[in-house]
Amino acid sequence: MKPYSTIIKYSTAFLTLAVIVLACNKDLEEPQRVGYTPVAVDEKAGTWKTYVLASSDEIEVAAPLAVTSSEYTAELSALKGLASNLSQEQKEAVVYWGAGAAYRWNEIARELCARYNIPPASNAEGKYPLPDAANPLADPKFPFATPPYASRALAYLSVAQYDALVSAWHYKYKYKRSAPSKVDTSIPVALAVSALPTYPSEDAVVAAASATILKAMFPGEVPYLDAKMKEHLASRQWAGMNVTSDLTAGTSLGNAVAAKVMGKARNDGMGASNNQTLVAAMIESAKTRGIKEPWISQEAPLRPPMLPNFGAVQTWNFDKATLVKIRPAVPYIVGSAEWQKDMDELKQIQNKQTREQARIANYWADGAGSYTPPGHWHRAAANAAHEARFSEVRMARTLALVGTAEMDAGIACWDAKYFYYTPRPQQFGLKTSVGLPNFPSYTSGHSTFSAAAATVLGYVFPEQAAKFDAQALEASMSRIYGLIHYRVDCEMGLKHGEVIGEYAIARGKADGSGL
Repeated sequence: MKPYSTIIKYSTAFLTLAVIVLACNKDLEEPQRVGYTPVAVDEKAGTWKTYVLASSDEIEVAAPLAVTSSEYTAELSALKGLASNLSQEQKEAVVYWGAGAAYRWNEIARELCARYNIPPASNAEGKYPLPDAANPLADPKFPFATPPYASRALAYLSVAQYDALVSAWHYKYKYKRSAPSKVDTSIPVALAVSALPTYPSEDAVVAAASATILKAMFPGEVPYLDAKMKEHLASRQWAGMNVTSDLTAGTSLGNAVAAKVMGKARNDGMGASNNQTLVAAMIESAKTRGIKEPWISQEAPLRPPMLPNFGAVQTWNFDKATLVKIRPAVPYIVGSAEWQKDMDELKQIQNKQTREQARIANYWADGAGSYTPPGHWHRAAANAAHEARFSEVRMARTLALVGTAEMDAGIACWDAKYFYYTPRPQQFGLKTSVGLPNFPSYTSGHSTFSAAAATVLGYVFPEQAAKFDAQALEASMSRIYGLIHYRVDCEMGLKHGEVIGEYAIARGKADGSGL
């Protein structure tokens, strides 16, 4: 990937039509995602390095019954009945889930992030009530899925999926149970059958791990997520792909892995991320660094700054010392010639914004009601992996690399924001039509998230690196065109994000996946 300093320089017979889907508050034409035979099944994935599990066999999965046993024969008979004479609704469920387990559960997660990205309104006392995890459906709903929250939810989801699948691959190739339709060719199948062993079920592993993580992140959605998991598991039998014992073993493994991942989440510091008692000292410290006019909320009543201590949350791909080491340098101060140059640029855009600039600003806004920049890039990663026909485990690896990089980017960006506490252009009279973020300016979150993701995606898909770089640059520039950020915020955010992405790449190069 080029340094940013130089460029800121079911068979498908059931369904083959294209549909228009709505995401991130933008109408996007996109082909309906359907199942495929993976380019490779990644037989050795059971040896890949995990994130939270100590090893792929840390959680024990008992050996399955022999395919010659009477119990398994009964399972085959039951599966044959379930896979015959499907209703239209069942066929549609098979198509939907057949697009990929990790793909669909990440899509569900992004939809939840968008649904819960609603800033709390002020009450009669002029205060902003905090969402309550113990009463998630009360007003305001829990969570408020801000960009940091979305990045964290997607990271933990993808890590749980990946670790669970690596473990599942270990046991698949340890036990080598063939697909039911290969044991009994009279079983009708509605999806492509690969050489991948079916015990434990990769779909059940992903469904269980995903539902566990998302129920913790979105506690008001438990019934919805339980229903999704039930449908997902049932679809595997409607499609003739898994007997009950495949699904039971996968569900148990996925639940166990997700429990370990949530153990990490409960201790990563997120609980203290909105500690408002730290703000006064942060402002005073920023003043000692030359920040003469610290950021203040431009809302009435004044809204407390968003997650001022998110920068202290535990990172994935580097430690706290590195977080400090790679923190961007102190920006120029208000009133300096450099600041005035950037301010003049924003004033010129405000007075003579082109249609193209407005389009870019609105396309990348990813504000309230969207799944925010982390979700935007997670979607790009999932689509690229789907188009490349990755195996389930390699799809999950891609999403985990991007997801952890995005969470690290959010942590590092928020660390910089509250370390310097710089004012936004709106404190000096500029207006914006793309939503006003309630946190300091330097550096740009859009830029940091985008560069981190584009860097990782350029590593996974080198033939598309230039495209991802260009998209990251456009996302960054959108904040200038939207009058949300000074150019320095964006340029330094891109550089910061690229460095963060490289740490994820280093992790990927050492995970044993052969990429």
